[in-house]
Amino acid sequence: MVSPRACVSKLGSALPLLLVLWDLQYEGAECGINAEVEKELEMGKKLLAAGQLADALSHFHAAIEGDSDNYFAYYRRATVYLAMGKSKAAIRDLSKVVELKQDFTSARLQRGNLLLKQGKFDEAEDDFKRVLQSNPSDKEQTEARTQLMKSDEMQRLHSQAQAAYLEGDYYTVIGFLDEILDVCVWDAELRELRAECYIKEGEPGKAVSDLKAAAKLKSDNTEAFHKISTIYYQLGEHELSLSEVRECLKLDQDHKECFSHYKQVKKLNKQILSAEELIQEGRYQDAIDKYETVMKTEPNIAVYTTRAKERICHCLSKNQQSTEAITLCTEVLRLEPENVNALKDRAEAYLLEEQYEEAIQDYETAKEHNENDQQIQEGLEKAQRLLKQSQKRDYYKILGVKRNARKQEIVKAYRKLAMQWHPDNFQDEEEKKKAEKRFIDIAAAKEVLTDPEMRRKFDEGEDPLDAESQQGGGNPFHRSWNSWQGFDPFSSGGPFKFKFHFN
Repeated sequence: MVSPRACVSKLGSALPLLLVLWDLQYEGAECGINAEVEKELEMGKKLLAAGQLADALSHFHAAIEGDSDNYFAYYRRATVYLAMGKSKAAIRDLSKVVELKQDFTSARLQRGNLLLKQGKFDEAEDDFKRVLQSNPSDKEQTEARTQLMKSDEMQRLHSQAQAAYLEGDYYTVIGFLDEILDVCVWDAELRELRAECYIKEGEPGKAVSDLKAAAKLKSDNTEAFHKISTIYYQLGEHELSLSEVRECLKLDQDHKECFSHYKQVKKLNKQILSAEELIQEGRYQDAIDKYETVMKTEPNIAVYTTRAKERICHCLSKNQQSTEAITLCTEVLRLEPENVNALKDRAEAYLLEEQYEEAIQDYETAKEHNENDQQIQEGLEKAQRLLKQSQKRDYYKILGVKRNARKQEIVKAYRKLAMQWHPDNFQDEEEKKKAEKRFIDIAAAKEVLTDPEMRRKFDEGEDPLDAESQQGGGNPFHRSWNSWQGFDPFSSGGPFKFKFHFN
């Protein structure tokens, strides 16, 4: 049968050195080695045994230069190449050995093993059969028979894989190829076929490793790099996609598909990086605009739209646009219920909206999926404190302002309410007492929320005017109506120069 063609490049790490130090005690006298060549071979042999591969290789190079017909020098150099993971070069040298000495069964057997790893069944079988037809040692005969049977089994599986592929049964093809590639680890075409089957089965992520191997095994494999880049792009891995398509263009700068894809990925990648830089600078509205551009640049792949919305949600939350943040985060979470980033950002937005129970729920859900995130734990504790606090006295509610209100808004709200609830406005004793209590709360709210340090404590769940929340017992800020009578609702907090009387 016609075997699939494959590259001879080494896949993965080099074989253990002990497995490729073949017959180091083999005598080379019959090669007719001259003294200088013999010296190079001996030095190379010692360095090879010591694992100094590069130095050993240089000596075997020198030996071949001194005697280009010395099969033993090629055999030794093939040993080093294989130990270094250079199977293509190793096969070339082993072929030279066989050409120079037809009955060198060790070289032929080793070449057959390498050809089998490449999936070159016919060529490998020819080597194994020739070994058996020669005068092999018992060990060589056993190995040749074993490998010949293995090659026959791989060909049978290959035929079954081809038949299943024609029937569109890609899952079965993958099963056959798994078995074949355990033996034929350097067969680039079979790896590309398995990658194609993974893609057809809707598992492109699994195809990447096979395509990367194929890109190494086959020279100038621009198609593999293009496929890898495309898969990464569709999975939302734009940076990896850009890296792989550049590898394609290194091999062929005029490759039409790679160049077209490169322009698209580069443009999108630049926009995303720019948006993230804006977020780092705290320029949230600019970042929102940039991510909206990202969605326009790539409207056809859903993952980029979702990621962009996730990041816009983050910007809205940080920009204290809580209502919009909640809406967009919720949209993301409908698609990805376990998206920790969206859960955290929506929780922060809920805190701004004083929806503490909803914030707690989001933080708890996020913690289930990432229990080691310190930010989640701190957010959860803060939400729990604020919920407890909201069940007591809430200075924001007293003044009727939002938690993100500016100082000017707070002072304005205070003045309006202080005028409305000043006890001098009320004649009835019961109403006056209620007004006094309300006025005290209004003044307390203004004192806390206009003082940066006190407001910070309150925002973290601690009431700076609550004796119970103050360590050390007594509260220096606890006041009665009398202590507030000197406050002018139209000043920044100084005592009245005179007392208002309202008609």
